[in-house]
Amino acid sequence: MSSCKKEAAVSTADSSSEDFGKVNTKAADYAESSLPKDTLSGNISSNITLTKNKVWVLKGIVAVDNATITIEAGTVVVGVVDANNKPGTLVICRHGQINAVGTNTSPIIFTSRNLVDGNTFTTAQPGDFGGVVLLGQAPVNVANKTIEGLDAIEPFDNRYGGAVPTHSSGTIKYARIEYAGYILSPNNELNGLTCGGVGSGTSLDHIEVAYGKDDSFEFFGGTVNASYLVSLAPDDDNFDFDNGFTGTLQYCLAVADIYATHSASGTNSDSNGIESDNNAPAEDGTFSLTPKTHPIVKNLTIIGANAINVWSAPGYLYAARIRRGSEMEISNSIFLGYPEALNFDATTSGFVTSGVTKVTNNVISAFTTAVNPTSLNTKIDASGNKRNVFATNSNGFARLTQPYLNNTKSYLNVIPTSASPATAGGWGAFNNTSRPVWFNANWTKYYF
Repeated sequence: MSSCKKEAAVSTADSSSEDFGKVNTKAADYAESSLPKDTLSGNISSNITLTKNKVWVLKGIVAVDNATITIEAGTVVVGVVDANNKPGTLVICRHGQINAVGTNTSPIIFTSRNLVDGNTFTTAQPGDFGGVVLLGQAPVNVANKTIEGLDAIEPFDNRYGGAVPTHSSGTIKYARIEYAGYILSPNNELNGLTCGGVGSGTSLDHIEVAYGKDDSFEFFGGTVNASYLVSLAPDDDNFDFDNGFTGTLQYCLAVADIYATHSASGTNSDSNGIESDNNAPAEDGTFSLTPKTHPIVKNLTIIGANAINVWSAPGYLYAARIRRGSEMEISNSIFLGYPEALNFDATTSGFVTSGVTKVTNNVISAFTTAVNPTSLNTKIDASGNKRNVFATNSNGFARLTQPYLNNTKSYLNVIPTSASPATAGGWGAFNNTSRPVWFNANWTKYYF
């Protein structure tokens, strides 16, 4: 391993010297805690393979540039903070690649250091691992932007975006990212999986992000497509789109945990199933930068809580919040268990009316307001959607088997019942008979 830019990469076998501090939540240690530990730090500029016969410890931010990092199926990667208090984080720069291909029975796991220390008294919490960051060369609507959650100046190239829509950052497949996230400053955070300008040549599928300190998945521009994603109990949004993202997400599940914490902007809730912006107000107050944010989402199942008052304020608010000039296409999806299901602001509601934003063949259920503004109801109803408000019937029109996590300890089951309109329509993440039901696949984990 050779150095890249200012810092040298270091690899030293270490099974005892890292200080795996004590935290206070749930999850039992993984069997891999008995494996030797190998530590990586600094920047990587030559090809490297992380093998499953060790636990790999990222000390601070490890950036891969002009090289490929390969991670074997079944490998466990954790993080520890460095001398600058930066959490263990993996960054793939614009000229680097990742080849992380797990399997259904042997997924790659990025997780808390406290789950591999062999100490049952240390447990995991959001923020123990920094996250995985992919930086690509696909178009974004703000030039020369550095990725959120890192310092503006780093000892590696942390910019993203370019003019190569088909650019590849590599592959992540059959992987879990657990207890990730880092708050550098307000509205400047690392997520479970952060994608900046990632191109359509990148392969992202069968990825779960669980108990993150910020968003589970955030896409800043780019054209990458992703499928079979699971977002479990983030402290902020499940899926966040910004700065001209134009990719497609299909077959995705988001499940809230009533015991998770939730972020807020001031005293207002700012934690949603989907949040989509064209750009930040400081970048352009008219929200008209191009390319416009225009994600296509299909066959999503987004689940909140089983009652409106189970969370302490502010809690979650919107199943999908489309604002700040964002366009979107939403089809064959299920929204359930939020005070409001679909919320469009003054800069985006007109796109629904004109047909630029398409909402077709969805189950849209909420506690107080299914679609806001309600002036869009006629358009929504004419587009094959099933819409209702259910102050007392927590399952709404969706009629899923048991869709809520921590619902009096009843086991989670988001498969539609025979009475659900999703069954006939093939809506949601699991109900199309042309694909296998993957809800209880071996690579996923719902209870920690």
